[in-house]
Amino acid sequence: MPDKSKEQRAAEGQVESLRREGGPFVVAAEETRMPMVFMDATETGNPIIFANDSFLTLTGYSRDEVLAHSFNFLMAQGADAKALAAVEAAFGGSHEHSSEVRYRRKDGSEFWAALFISPVRDEKSGDVIQHFASFIDLTRHKEEQVQSRMLIDELNHRVKNTLTTVQSIVAQALRNATDPEIIQEAIESRLFALSRSHDLLTRENWESAGLHDVVRPALEPFGIAKGRAERIRIEGENVRFSPKAALALGIAFHELATNAAKYGAFSGETGCVRVEWTIKPAPEGDRLVLRWTEENGPPVRPSSKKGFGSRVIERGLALELGGTTQLDFRPDGVVCTIDIPAPQPAGDG
Repeated sequence: MPDKSKEQRAAEGQVESLRREGGPFVVAAEETRMPMVFMDATETGNPIIFANDSFLTLTGYSRDEVLAHSFNFLMAQGADAKALAAVEAAFGGSHEHSSEVRYRRKDGSEFWAALFISPVRDEKSGDVIQHFASFIDLTRHKEEQVQSRMLIDELNHRVKNTLTTVQSIVAQALRNATDPEIIQEAIESRLFALSRSHDLLTRENWESAGLHDVVRPALEPFGIAKGRAERIRIEGENVRFSPKAALALGIAFHELATNAAKYGAFSGETGCVRVEWTIKPAPEGDRLVLRWTEENGPPVRPSSKKGFGSRVIERGLALELGGTTQLDFRPDGVVCTIDIPAPQPAGDG
């Protein structure tokens, strides 16, 4: 095993020689904020013979810990093979080279840097005797690229889900009506309901949404705007749901409210709606049981033909949330019971 102290002394001697012979250039390299190193091209492994303070700050090593070491000791485990090959080729060639490589700091953390390698030639022989390398830290840039890709992937996912929902809304509206005005109203009202849910999730950074905050926007067009605010009662803790669940519930509440406005509690002057939920323990996991109850409205009979609203409530929620729903057409008003897995608190598995 080579005597490191001897190598370090030799490297330090070369540094002093660089300072004497390089003059202002070496002084500038020492003072610049750009990380820089010089390597001995005449020795195997291109050992480092000069490192400025900016390089030491970037990597976390002391000067004694890098002098006389092969340049490759900085490479991160699993660094891109093509980049490593390009760096090796640059050391063996006679032209300037640049690449993006992942490196390892002393504390084990990794960083990305743009590496620029230039050969330094002997004035008399023209042989490459040193390599001069400078670095630009790209870590933040790489992290932003990863974040951007994640955001784009998430956006694509949301757009696809939204387009699927819109397609379903349009198809059901066309299937259940022939009058153009009725079709237009059915599509527009449901798209507005979807838009309100999107607005809510956007304010919440698409992380989650409280159930109170899902219910209120869905009922707003049927309550406050129609002078029925006092006829809507909402009870339950503001448990938070994932964006997917929040969208499904928002559309379901819109359908229930639409039906109540046309045929149920909101179609008269005295009807009211109570929305309440509780979390109940169960062997397979807690369940959230939500009940929509209409009171003092006209008697409502189940239709022989299920419309879009019924399909959304009975099938859509079961598919999207893995639960069950039950529509009960009682003499004093519709009761809809939704039984779904209770959402996990933030941080739970």
